[in-house]
Amino acid sequence: MGTPPTLFVGGPHGGVDLLNGDLLRLVDSIHRDKDIDKEIIFEALEDALLSAARKYYGPKADIAVFVDRETGKIEAYDGNEPVDAVAIGRIAAQTAKQVIIQKIRDAEQDAIFHDYEARVKQIVSGTIQRHEGAALIINLGRTEGILPRSEQVPEEGYRIGDRIRCYLLDVKRVGTRVRILLSRSHPDFIRRLFELEVPEIGERVIEIMAIAREPGYRTKVAVASAEAKVDCVGACVGVRGSRIKNIVAELNDEKIDIVRWSDSRDVFIANALKPAEVKEVVVIAELNRARVIVPEEELSLAIGKRGRNVRLAAKLCDIDIDVLSEAEAEREQQELAAALEGLEGLPERFAQRLFQMGYSVEDIAEGAAAWRERFNIGEELAQQIYARAKVAAEQIAVARQAAQAAAEAEEAAAAASAPSVEEAPGPAEQAPSAPAEGAAPQEAPPPTGDVPEALPHDGAAPETTAPEGATPEATAPQGAAPEALAPAEAAPEKGQPPPQQEAQTAPAAPEGENAGAPAEP
Repeated sequence: MGTPPTLFVGGPHGGVDLLNGDLLRLVDSIHRDKDIDKEIIFEALEDALLSAARKYYGPKADIAVFVDRETGKIEAYDGNEPVDAVAIGRIAAQTAKQVIIQKIRDAEQDAIFHDYEARVKQIVSGTIQRHEGAALIINLGRTEGILPRSEQVPEEGYRIGDRIRCYLLDVKRVGTRVRILLSRSHPDFIRRLFELEVPEIGERVIEIMAIAREPGYRTKVAVASAEAKVDCVGACVGVRGSRIKNIVAELNDEKIDIVRWSDSRDVFIANALKPAEVKEVVVIAELNRARVIVPEEELSLAIGKRGRNVRLAAKLCDIDIDVLSEAEAEREQQELAAALEGLEGLPERFAQRLFQMGYSVEDIAEGAAAWRERFNIGEELAQQIYARAKVAAEQIAVARQAAQAAAEAEEAAAAASAPSVEEAPGPAEQAPSAPAEGAAPQEAPPPTGDVPEALPHDGAAPETTAPEGATPEATAPQGAAPEALAPAEAAPEKGQPPPQQEAQTAPAAPEGENAGAPAEP
């Protein structure tokens, strides 16, 4: 029957002979290239050889295979009798090959999983390789990562082949493969960029306390310093903005506000609303809400474009923020005073003090109750206050809706009455009207181009033109010398009727000719 074929790794055509000294070099090469532990590779070889030997010698054989880790020598036993585990049939060799490939592949996936699992919540770099639907596939070197649509920044453009840095959000197994989830919109992506650019943050001298972000538009970062001598805001900005510029460039010019942290919520809220200047901050702990009063000229700056400034400040401080101008705050105080007016048994200046605590009519109507302990209000009086507040809140809501509807109707009426630019006639479209019979002729508009002047008949004197507003003199008879000569009026444009006086002094041009052309004698 001949000698059974020898097992090769990599196939019978040009593989590595397991009987030669190449086994150890093969194991070392796989260990370095795939970052797989050598013991795992040796165990994979033993399992593959055991599977192949059982297939060759039969299932009843009690086969055991060992690979020496130092010399690479392969030993196999059937019970206590040594057997040749390498000299096996072709089918068994193919089975062993598939087992080895699968074992190494699984071990590689395990190594990738453990490697990237240790790098979760860190920044990784890669190259945009391709699109899969709305998601991006990022080549990370040893494996691929997925940047889903939900973790992309809407304002960023991604091109295949571009280098990109992402936040490693999660690593999980999907079957036998490893799924690496990346993000560029996560708030902690900003945190890791600051740690890379600002050494004081990595050294824990400066700490990032909170981050609020709207990806692609604006981010607020609250920082605090562990040492009084270190300016946390200045350290994050860098000399002439060198540090913050690198972060902004990585985020494609997303705006970043660095806010100084404070243990006082009032001060922290005021810092978070910068660059707007805040006049007063009142925090209502019961409602987890703050009322902020700003000057009239600072109101739009405090709210920000599309409300982003106040929205990010509320997210950064973890509190609802109501921004009011001084006039709006005065109106709310008057509404509260009007709702409680005439109610007996109230403490002195009750409405004013209640407003200074941060409460409005709507807050009382919704059932806020912490103020009762402050003023020692009984149950009966408290119910009267609640009833008054509910009625006033309903009236205020109706009045505001009516005012809003009136404003919208006024805007719609103004928009309907104002003519559009396309409908307004231009100067060239307004044709001059013919003068009324018996009225003084109007002066023709100046010519827009080189238009030939009207020529009189042979022997006829040029037409005299009276000054504007004066009664025109009669034209001289043919052959008579004119008393005064005036420049000829510009000929009317094509398609316009000539003035009445010209019709009396000059014959009409022949049909089909342009207005202003010389009349034939």
